[in-house]
Amino acid sequence: MKKWIVILFAMLPSLAMAAGANVPLDKANNDLGDQASLQNGAKLFMNYCFGCHSAQYQRYERVARDIGIPLDLLKENLIFNPEAKVGDLMENAIPETSAAKWFGAPPPDLTLVARVRGTDWLYTYLRSFYEDPSRPFGVNNIVFPSVGMPHVLEELQGIPKPVFETHMVDGKEVKKVVGVQSSGTGELNSDEYDDAVRDLVNFLEYSGDPVKLERHALGWWVMAFLVIFTIVVVLLKKEYWRDVH
Repeated sequence: MKKWIVILFAMLPSLAMAAGANVPLDKANNDLGDQASLQNGAKLFMNYCFGCHSAQYQRYERVARDIGIPLDLLKENLIFNPEAKVGDLMENAIPETSAAKWFGAPPPDLTLVARVRGTDWLYTYLRSFYEDPSRPFGVNNIVFPSVGMPHVLEELQGIPKPVFETHMVDGKEVKKVVGVQSSGTGELNSDEYDDAVRDLVNFLEYSGDPVKLERHALGWWVMAFLVIFTIVVVLLKKEYWRDVH
C-alpha cells in the first residue's frame, strides 16, 4: 500500500502539468513521418524556444540523424554555442537563478513536454496567446491563463488580439476571451502560422519519443510473425494428431 502511495505522489507533478483551462483543444494532426516538417520544427525550436528551454535528453547528432539533417548544416544553422559539439546534449546556457528571477521559475526542459501535455494541448496553447497589458510580458493565454512566458512566436504570428464573448453572470455582463485574431503584422499569415506551430509540435513529439516510428514499424513485423507462427502451429497440430488417430 505504501508503495502505491509513493507512486501516486510521484505522479502528481505530471498530472498537474497536464491540467489546464477547460477549453476545447484543436487537433494537431502532425505526422512524425514528415521529415520536412520535423526539420522545420527543429529550426523553430532552436531559434525561438532554445534560448530559454533546453532539450537535455536529446543529443544534436541523434536529432540530425533521425530527421535527416547533414551534420555540417546542423553545425552551421542549429548549434549556436561555439563550444558545443555535435555529440553534446541539447542544453542551453541560461543560468537557472537568472531564469527564475526573470520568469518567476526556471523554464522547464521540453524534451518530454509532448508526452506530458499532449500534442493537441501544445498545438492549441501555442496558438492561444493574446495581448493583455495587465500581464508582465503583455500577453495571456486562453489554454494556460496567467501564463508566465512571453509569446516568443509573435514575430511570426503578429500581435494576437483577443476575441471576446459576453456572458451574463448574476445579472452582470462578463467578457470572456474565446479566441484570438492576428493583427496581420507577422511574417506568416494565419494558415502558415498554424503550419509552423504544427511543425514545432511535430518536433516536440519526436523529441519525447524518438523511436516511436521504429517501434510501430517493428510491431507490424511482430504481428506478421505471430500470424505465420500461428498458422505453422495449427498445421503442425493437425499433422501430429492425424497420425495419433
